[in-house]
Amino acid sequence: MEKPVTLSFTTPEWVKDAVFYQIFPDRFARSEAVHKPSNLEPWDSPPTEYGFKGGDLLGIVERLDYLQNLGITAIYMTPIFQSTANHRYHTYDYYRVDPLLGGDAAFHVLLDEAHRRGLHIVLDGVFNHASRGFFQFNHILENGIASPYLDWFIINGWPLYAYDSQRKPNYAAWWGLRALPKFNTDLPAVREFIFGVARHWVEQGIDGWRLDVPGEIKDDNFWREFRHCVKGINPEAYIVGEIWQDARHWLQGDQFDAVMNYLFTKACLSFFIGRNLNLALTSGVGYYPVQPVDAEGFAAAIDDLLALYPLQVTQAQLNLLDSHDTARFLSLARGDESALRLAILFMMCYPGAPCIYYGDEVGMEGGKDPDCRRAFQWDERRWNTKLLDYVKRCIALRKAHPALRRGEYRRLLAQKDIYAFGRRLEPEGPAGETLLGVFNTGGRPWELNVPVQGYLGNGTVLEGVGGEGTIVVQDERLAGLTVPARNGMVLEVVKESSLQSS
Repeated sequence: MEKPVTLSFTTPEWVKDAVFYQIFPDRFARSEAVHKPSNLEPWDSPPTEYGFKGGDLLGIVERLDYLQNLGITAIYMTPIFQSTANHRYHTYDYYRVDPLLGGDAAFHVLLDEAHRRGLHIVLDGVFNHASRGFFQFNHILENGIASPYLDWFIINGWPLYAYDSQRKPNYAAWWGLRALPKFNTDLPAVREFIFGVARHWVEQGIDGWRLDVPGEIKDDNFWREFRHCVKGINPEAYIVGEIWQDARHWLQGDQFDAVMNYLFTKACLSFFIGRNLNLALTSGVGYYPVQPVDAEGFAAAIDDLLALYPLQVTQAQLNLLDSHDTARFLSLARGDESALRLAILFMMCYPGAPCIYYGDEVGMEGGKDPDCRRAFQWDERRWNTKLLDYVKRCIALRKAHPALRRGEYRRLLAQKDIYAFGRRLEPEGPAGETLLGVFNTGGRPWELNVPVQGYLGNGTVLEGVGGEGTIVVQDERLAGLTVPARNGMVLEVVKESSLQSS
């Protein structure tokens, strides 16, 4: 594996130790304290493209105990600003929190209570496009060529076909969708507006921005100035972009801190689900195509990914298994819970900030959008409580061991169904530690047999963190325990040997 490149810039320290939880606000929790209009979809009904279920920000406040008990330290919410869409990527007013979510007052309650508990809040910034209801675009609709805001968007003809479904929109729109007019970000007034929004909410106290489709704004100086505006207020604010592929262009220290790590997602789908992967649910998604791989293929993908970015970027990547834009992992695995368990444990052992998509921890399923955006069920009788307990243990494992967050990563074995690696944090006083992860994706138990020459000396003693037993390195190999079928094991060095392997 090539060593990651080294560049002199920093990424937010808190992110490297964070465990994120992604929330789709309309579907997570609904508070009785937020007034609602009458025409809402039943909470339990299947999600639809246009329907609203009435989740809100005070509902999140009322569930912060649940999130903290799970082990969450940071929340990323999809857009919360005023919009006519249930997902709110059609932004109407960037300076107002949607009244359906409880408005600005509810947001400040959430922000204050989250910060009081030590939780970070990251908002979704949709800066490539607005909506037909956005003031300046609506002004153009009403006034035509007389509008002073004409150059805020790219107009190609008159009259505008903003609502005529029989004609293509005659203005620049994201993916040709007439509901999403694209900003003319070359215009200084537009840039200052967007940078003003970015500054405003950081000044209000948010801990970072997740940037929607930032690759659509093909102007490095735009994102450099965006970073300057945000970091000038809070140097530890997190800037994470939605880039599905190789993102080195944006991760040189002058634009983003990290991206949503869909390359990691793709590797996990390929290995932990493997041949059971529902390929139909991957088509048309940003990480397509996804093909099953064995341990050697998975190891190659992970090695490449670890070498792709500077270390400080790798440690700040937002690692995820699914999101509001993909089918849920459990559905991609055709209900195979073992695949989800393997992937969650690996994610908690891997460099970067792990992110749980709301409800995955209790076994929520869902196909492509909008089915992946179902309402969270708060009736615990409908939860997979064994899975929930497992996720809690995996998160607790990560939080208990700095080596899993900041330690060196080394591949030790990749063979057929077996993948093993080490995480080592060199001692600074008493803080050094070494852990090994072993993953068996096969259908049979595997007698542990991992070569550790040059990594652990003979006589080194390790213990399974899940109570699997004690093991001693002999003949430069780790052997003597059994890894069950479709299962993972993490071992911690509890006694170093002075007999180093050559």
